[in-house]
Formats: sequence, C-alpha cells, structure tokens
Amino acid sequence: MPVLQRVVKPTTRKGKKVLLGREPKVIEDPKHALFIRGRNTNELTMHFMKDILALKRLHATMLNHKNDFLPFENIVPVEHLLTKHNSSLFMFASHNKKRPNNVVLGRTFDSHLLDMIEVGVESYRELSDFPGEKIMVGTKPIIHFMGDFESSQDLVTLKSLLADMFCGERHVSGVSLAGIEHVLVFTSDVKAGKIYARSYRIKLKKSGQRTPRVELEEMGPSFNLVVRRTKIASSDLMKIACRTPQEAKSRPKKNISKNVLGTTMGRVHIKKQRIDKLQTRKLKGLRKTAEERKAERKALIQKRRKNAVG
Repeated sequence: MPVLQRVVKPTTRKGKKVLLGREPKVIEDPKHALFIRGRNTNELTMHFMKDILALKRLHATMLNHKNDFLPFENIVPVEHLLTKHNSSLFMFASHNKKRPNNVVLGRTFDSHLLDMIEVGVESYRELSDFPGEKIMVGTKPIIHFMGDFESSQDLVTLKSLLADMFCGERHVSGVSLAGIEHVLVFTSDVKAGKIYARSYRIKLKKSGQRTPRVELEEMGPSFNLVVRRTKIASSDLMKIACRTPQEAKSRPKKNISKNVLGTTMGRVHIKKQRIDKLQTRKLKGLRKTAEERKAERKALIQKRRKNAVG
C-alpha cells in the first residue's frame, strides 16, 4: 500500500518564501550543518563541537538541549531535526563508558540519510589553547588531505564528509591571495588507524619580491580521530546524489577557440558573396553602355527560353 505524503502549502508570504528556499536549485546553497547534543556528553565533546561551530559560523546551528536518541539505532529523529532546520549535514556528540568522546558525522539527501561515520576524538586541544589571532568569520579554508585515504571505503567516505563539513562556499568566481587565511590538514595513518587533524593560520610576510613569504602558525583546534562504526551509502544512491543537472553542465561553444596566448578567437560563417551584384557608388565612368545593356537583355531572354523548353 503506497504511503501518502502530506503536501505542505504555504499560508503566508513568509512561509512561501521559506518553502521556495528549500526547493532544489541548479546551483545549491552552501551546505548547512546542525550540531546536536546527545543524552550524555562530557566537557571535551561539547568544546569540540563549539570549536567546529566557530569554524563554520555562517553555515551552522547548534542545539543546546539534550536529545535522547542515537543515530545508529534510530535516524528518524535526526532526519526530522535536519528537515526542520533546513540542514543537510549533522554532528552528533555523546559520551559513555563503551564509546568515550564519541562524535557522529553524517549527511542527508532528499531529507533522508545518505551516509554517516562514528569517530572517537583523542588528544584534543581547544582553540583557546593556542595563542595568537584567529581567522575571520566566513573564511573559506584550504583543505589538504595527506596519507592513504583510498585504502578503504570508510576512509573515502570520511574524506568526503570532512570536505563537505569544512568547504564553505562551493561556487566562487575568484579567490584573492590576501583572503587566504586558513588551512586544514588531515593526515591518515593506516597502521595506527588514526586521522590527525591540524588547523593553521596563514601569514603573508614581506619577502623583498612580488610574491610574499608564506608562514603557517598553528591556530587550533588540534585532534585525532579514530573510526568506529560506519554506515556507507549504496553506489546507486550515491550516484543519484552526485548527479549534475543538465542546466549546470558547461556546453562547448561552437566556432570559438583560444590560441596559445589565451586570446579568444571566433569564426563567423557567411553566405557566398556575389561580387558582380554588389551595389557600389554610381559613377559616370562605371555606367554600362547601350550595347552592354542590350547584350544583357538578350542573354536573359535566351536563358528564360532555354528554361521554358527544358
């Protein structure tokens, strides 16, 4: 028996605007993340979520109240919260004796779970533990992955989740050199089974040349992740979720090319030109004589007779 879904119709102008904002778009908005607090949390997991929230300030929301559910046992409450807050990413923090300092990273597609990974946080140092200036709110970071993230499907999914969580604005027209202030480095150690995450602030200093000298200053937070449980999306579902609409695909432009120097070259196609019929200035010296006009009329009459007979 098919399940009937309730169709939500807006009753106010603001409600209509909200529903239109949730509809699919050719160029999607930046992914919004929801930080959820579990039934039991400790000081480390709470500070960890607040520091990640500080890095995603413009595209994240944190729920301060406790939630008595577990994503791996029942994902429906999480999907309901994500739909309510128009979010597609979530981070769920919990702590117990069996799984201390536990964090679940996940994402949804079409308001349903796509994939999620449960990790343990170790060797955590807060943002406040590092002296010095911090980055500006809304800064798009450079994300650098080191090590073998292709050795297992779990690491491939974790790499994709981390990139989605920290990438910020996806569609940018240009990047300013002075605006690059933050770099995130994730290093995979397959033998130890850990992922080392470090955060650096980029400093541009004078070098005596046009290109500045780049220095990295550790800004925090600093932590290690240990993969525990995973729920990987099927290949068919991932293919549908990553499908690019036809409107967003770039089509090649005909008769337009670029040379070695980057100059755009265009080719224009025109019909065959009848130079003999081209109207020029009416000069007395170019006028046809009476004999030439008579010969043209005679040739035209013969041509018509020939066509009529044929």
